[in-house]
Formats: sequence, structure tokens, C-alpha cells
Amino acid sequence: MSLLQVDNLHAAVGGEDILKGLTLNVNAGEVHAIMGPNGSGKSTLANVLAGRPGYEVTGGEISYLDRDIADMEAHERATAGIFLAFQYPVEIPGVSNMEFLKAALDSHALARGDDQPKAAEFIKHVRGLAASLDLNPEFLKRGVNEGFSGGEKKRNEILQMLLLQPTLALLDETDSGLDIDALQVVAEGVNSFRSSSNAVVLVTHYQRLLDHIEPDYVHVLADGRIVQSGDKSLALELEEKGYAWLT
Repeated sequence: MSLLQVDNLHAAVGGEDILKGLTLNVNAGEVHAIMGPNGSGKSTLANVLAGRPGYEVTGGEISYLDRDIADMEAHERATAGIFLAFQYPVEIPGVSNMEFLKAALDSHALARGDDQPKAAEFIKHVRGLAASLDLNPEFLKRGVNEGFSGGEKKRNEILQMLLLQPTLALLDETDSGLDIDALQVVAEGVNSFRSSSNAVVLVTHYQRLLDHIEPDYVHVLADGRIVQSGDKSLALELEEKGYAWLT
């Protein structure tokens, strides 16, 4: 089943053209790794798909579950099942992680016409997810990402994903700043999320993450377009040769 179809997508940030005719198709059950040199448009792609403000679609089409989402707001895409893990997760002082997660889950339930989870069941579930990601449950009482290390912020993003169970997860450089232990924990979280009914688009600079999360497809972006696609072996070739031979 097709989850995401991107056709000849053009997008700009601050008046500067970043994506220049990008085409990508993602089916349920697939993991797509997006690689490429700095400034090639990888993070822009993730942000545009999630509907993040400040990114202007200037051409092409984005279809999610056979629905044109170009005019949907970010929160509408979120409740429709699109999740974005930020490259640089922000801190939200004064709002505890637990409150934030409960509000997010409640808003999703409301949008879908489902019953909101009971508090006791919710707390038990979130604590279990935190433990699976080696996050101290005490972090749930603190402000969102407030005082967290880089690795803790990235694991907190994966906690949100596992709680919300999106249909399409966009992970923007989830591996950046992680030591090998944190990388393995994050990878285990992503692998536990994978199923035949969802998909992952994984933006990364490094092949090392793909040692732990095996992609079905690897795409190389350069100058706002996908210039090469392949399987995991393409990432190994990039590790050896770099990007110059493609760009």
C-alpha cells in the first residue's frame, strides 16, 4: 500500500529554492534512508512533508494515503499520522514531559474520534516506553527536553514516536550527536516501531546508523533532487567514496 507519493516537489525557504524537482514514493512496511551532502535538502524535505511553518511549496505534489496534503497544517498532518523527529529538539520549560505527551495523545484521540486514555494506564505505558529507551522515569516530570543531553533529547523524540504510533515517521538526523550506546538504543526503538502498516523516512549523514536500522532503500539528495537510489550497499559505497562521484 502506498503511504506517501512525492512528485516533482519544489520548495523554498526564505525565498531560496531548496528542493528542485524531488520525486519519492514510500510504501507501507518500508524504511527509506535519505543521505547527501550538507545543503542538499534532506532536512528541508522532512520539514516540508511534516508541514512545518516557514517552508513554502512552490511546485509539485505531496500525496499521503491518496490525499493531497499540500494545504494541510502541521497539526492536521500530525493527527493524520505523520510524525517528525526534529534534528534539533527544542526545550519547553514549564511544560512537563508527562503533560506534553498526554496532551499529544489526547489530541490525536480526539481527532480520530477515539476515547482518551485513562491517566493510570497512560502513566504506566509511558514509563514502560521510557525504560525501554534507557530514559530515567524522573525525566518525565521535567520540562520537555529541559536540561537533557543531546542523546536524551533524541531518545525522547523516539519515545514520542512510540507513544503516538504514527503511520509515517520522518526522522531528521536522529543519530547526530549520539554515542554508540545511545545509537543502539535509538535504533532498537525504531526497529520495534517498524511494521507492515507504517513506514519510516530516515535522514542521516552516516552509514553507521544503517548498520543498526537496515533500510529497504537508500536515496542520495544533491542540489534538491534525488540523484541516485539503491539498497543498503549504496550507503556502504558512499561511506567509501563520498558524494563527489555522484554530484
